[in-house]
Amino acid sequence: MKIYQSLLVLVLLNWATYAQDTTTVDFSKFPKGDNLKVGLVLSGGGAKGLAHIGVLKEIEAAGIKIDYIGGTSMGAIIGGLYASGYNAHQLDSIFEAVNFDKLIQDDLPRSARSFYERADAEKYAISLPFDNFKISFPSALSKGQNIYNLFTELTHHVQEVDDFSKLDIPFFCVATDAEKGQAIVLDKGCLPEAITASGALPSLFSPVILDDKILIDGGVVNNYPVEELRRRGANFIIGVDVQDDLRGKNELKSAPEMLIQINNYRTIEAMKDKVAQTDIYIKPNIAGYSVVDFDKGAAIIEGGEEKAKEYKSDFKKLADLQHKEFIKPPLEISDQDTLMIRSVSINGNKYYTRSYILGKLKIKTPIETTYGALFDGINNLAASNNFQRINHKLERYDDGQYHLIINLSESEATTYIKAGIHYDDIYKSAALVNLTKKRVLFKNDIASFDLALGDNIRYNFDYYSDNGFYIGFGMRSRYNSFERKVDARFVEQVSDLPLESFNTITIDYTDLTNQVYLQTLFQKQFSLNLGLEHKFLKIDTESVRLMDDPDSKVYFENSHYYSTYGNLLLDTFDNKYFPTSGWYFNGDFHLYLFSSDYNANFEEFSIAQAHIKYAKKLFPKFSMVLDAEGGFKIGAATNSTLNFVLGGWGNDFINNLVSFYGYDLISVSGDGMVKSQISFDYNFYRKNHLNFGANIANLENDLFTSGNWLSAPDYTGYYLGYGLETLVGPLQTKLSYSPEIDKVFWNFSLGFWF
Repeated sequence: MKIYQSLLVLVLLNWATYAQDTTTVDFSKFPKGDNLKVGLVLSGGGAKGLAHIGVLKEIEAAGIKIDYIGGTSMGAIIGGLYASGYNAHQLDSIFEAVNFDKLIQDDLPRSARSFYERADAEKYAISLPFDNFKISFPSALSKGQNIYNLFTELTHHVQEVDDFSKLDIPFFCVATDAEKGQAIVLDKGCLPEAITASGALPSLFSPVILDDKILIDGGVVNNYPVEELRRRGANFIIGVDVQDDLRGKNELKSAPEMLIQINNYRTIEAMKDKVAQTDIYIKPNIAGYSVVDFDKGAAIIEGGEEKAKEYKSDFKKLADLQHKEFIKPPLEISDQDTLMIRSVSINGNKYYTRSYILGKLKIKTPIETTYGALFDGINNLAASNNFQRINHKLERYDDGQYHLIINLSESEATTYIKAGIHYDDIYKSAALVNLTKKRVLFKNDIASFDLALGDNIRYNFDYYSDNGFYIGFGMRSRYNSFERKVDARFVEQVSDLPLESFNTITIDYTDLTNQVYLQTLFQKQFSLNLGLEHKFLKIDTESVRLMDDPDSKVYFENSHYYSTYGNLLLDTFDNKYFPTSGWYFNGDFHLYLFSSDYNANFEEFSIAQAHIKYAKKLFPKFSMVLDAEGGFKIGAATNSTLNFVLGGWGNDFINNLVSFYGYDLISVSGDGMVKSQISFDYNFYRKNHLNFGANIANLENDLFTSGNWLSAPDYTGYYLGYGLETLVGPLQTKLSYSPEIDKVFWNFSLGFWF
């Protein structure tokens, strides 16, 4: 069972029903023609509410015209979309295409996050507010932003309708005032906001703030608002009830099940009266499904359809009373996706500046954009985790241009504690603890400190201002260290030590890097950083002792380097570890100006490198990644410390260590490198991946001046792997082989890389 399912079952109110067999309706007592007003009431019931779509198919097939719709929770969602113009078959297609896991879990597209936000999302397994040194838990598992965005997109054709009686079918829904425990009827305002409030299941979705009221799921007080339909003028009621019955003694085996049973007591007596007010009462046979069985939506819809067929005769008589067969046409949505936004107003921003918000939205007025781009901008704001809720509305000017209204509810939490775990072949086991503080000195800044505790202690400190398109600044400090056995022949390439009697030696690699930089975004996707860097690099070994001082370490490097650098980054991958689409580019140039020069061989030099990858889905569940990487050094031929070094497998390598299948970590070195790789991934089962591929490279000193970078590859390797997406990050294992050294390497990692 998914985590959100486990938590939901503890608090979700499953509403009881009073069952009633199919009965024959006395149609002689009802008015005819235009005097007959047919109302449709749809109950809540989570995933089981998808059965409403099946019932609507049969209502449409009978030619019945619905005059009023009222609903609660899932009934409000289905009813609101139907009232806005969609027919039942369109609703079937819409909900078939929805990924409910991503919808419920606030799983925003990776592209919605800034580069820093992606790093956060792909590093920590857990994140909790930590204000005033107290850990707190969110009010709900989901803020409901994805659901609001979806409904806004689906109802943009009626975005200017603020009186729900003016919709294609007059509509209302019911929410609960959490403070007073009263039913709130929503029939005016913003349609997406109303139906998300009606469906804000306690602890699953955050409450919706409307008119200073804290609104939650309407099913808490009125899950079947038939009386409100009567009050509005409906004189014939069709009701669809997807609520749970009371459970039998054999089902009451746990505390959560008993809690649900107790909650069901509250509505049984009320439902007896409500059923009596319903002329055609339909209860689909979906007892075998739970409120979170969205992945079984097709079967649930079919269950609603099958039950509604039992009322085919009654439906026909009702349609005859209306004196004409009604055909609900499919909603025709204009292909015109562009809109001109002339002005923007922002409400509710106390801490975050207008420029920050517009930068996240990627809007500079006036702007011609698309609905898709606008929703992407809303996702960018939501992905920052700086806002509890983001609502928006478009108002049309007389000339067809729009005024965009953004209503925000800012998050009061500014401090977070985060954690993750990881194991790999380089750093071994590690537990990561992070402290993040927002709004430290300025409204848009963030300070973050990582401490990795385990076999190799590491830390990472970041401070930056996130100004979107506008120039921001930042500073970072990073400390890495690891111990590794390497081939003695490799060490001979970079030192003058006599190592004839050694096969391998153990080196200690330590890196401390500090940077200050300016940053900006351009072309809406590229991140440009320009800055200054200090690097302390120490590489030593205790495997070899000097004749004149047998107690001392042998140092290959022990110097401070000072440089200026520029970095250009593009990352549109849909997934960092298992991408199926997008581009990745990382271009970097460092000019090393000074050094403490431990080896007395420093000369000013520069290193340029670039890495580009392209991911594409070739077939369903089968994707390919093309990868090319290269770099060269200019000057300082005698200083080889920061040369390119091939070998090993992993992510987020430091300096110029470059992964290469078929070779062990730190195997070959040179000041010029070209490398290419092709990888294939088969997502054969949910979150399970089989992957395989090959890489080739040329690596040597003066590679580009000699022209050997175009020759046949000197280094080749192949791999076969398996990956599993887990809550703490990917579990990955690789078997790699190179014919040059005729040896198989096995690599393993668990958890997000950091």
